[in-house]
Amino acid sequence: MMTKKRCLFCDEIVATKPEGDYDRYMSCSCAPGGSYRLRRDSYEPINSLPHPQKRGMLHIVSAYIRELTDRDEEMSLSVEDLESIVNSPTIPVTIDNKANRLLQYLYRHAEGAGESVIIHPLASNYNLTYSPNLQELVFIIDKLRNEQLIIREGTSFQLTEQGWREAAAIQGGKKLKPCTILIADDEDLSTEWQERLLPIIEQYGYLPRLLTHANTRTPSSEKYSLERIAESKLIIADLTSQSPEMQLTAGYALGLNIPVIWTVNSRNADHILPISIKEIRPIVWDTAEELAVILQQRLS
Repeated sequence: MMTKKRCLFCDEIVATKPEGDYDRYMSCSCAPGGSYRLRRDSYEPINSLPHPQKRGMLHIVSAYIRELTDRDEEMSLSVEDLESIVNSPTIPVTIDNKANRLLQYLYRHAEGAGESVIIHPLASNYNLTYSPNLQELVFIIDKLRNEQLIIREGTSFQLTEQGWREAAAIQGGKKLKPCTILIADDEDLSTEWQERLLPIIEQYGYLPRLLTHANTRTPSSEKYSLERIAESKLIIADLTSQSPEMQLTAGYALGLNIPVIWTVNSRNADHILPISIKEIRPIVWDTAEELAVILQQRLS
């Protein structure tokens, strides 16, 4: 059932819907056109934080959600995640690094230099640069204009040829290719992939995004998007939790000639391997570190 609730990170009143122990917040400034999930029992502890602490961290969390959801990554969090997000070495601190985030945003949303990207209203978009307020975003925009990296015409922004090359260099010289990871709806497994494996996959030119499945149909189960699968350049399907839905989805990808890498944790290998199709030879892994090494070998 849909309800209205205030997003704690951008302060907007938005539509929410319950999904298991979480509430999904839809189309606020943290995830325009998208959504994120917050564990329901974390709402009051976050809302009750001292004001100086909220002032120092909530805009960073909003920006973090914005960046991940803009990259089509599923975002679920709880009060326990806030400190690690704010203290993460990936969070930009300097004006130069914050400016790079705006270049990357424009790069993701344009097909080439000179193509317009609309950012409106600016007052709801300063989380694009992890800025605490609109004034800093405007300062960053003026900086990039003076460096002739962007052109601004009202709410329309364009990367110049130089800006496009700069953004491409930040991304490793080319746009990252979409890669879909199919895993079980398991919080520990999802955390392992998010923290240890997705950064490895990104190093090899892919933009990984997690899609989860449940063994039983529950309100929190996310249906796979065949359109999203079809857009992918690589599929990684983890068979640790048996799911006909996953195998069907990965089979759909194979039918489109999209490469599929199969993996399975050793604790479930005995259940999976005897019934596997002979063409499916999954990578058997014990630890995320071991799987990371094997994936590096495959992707290289």
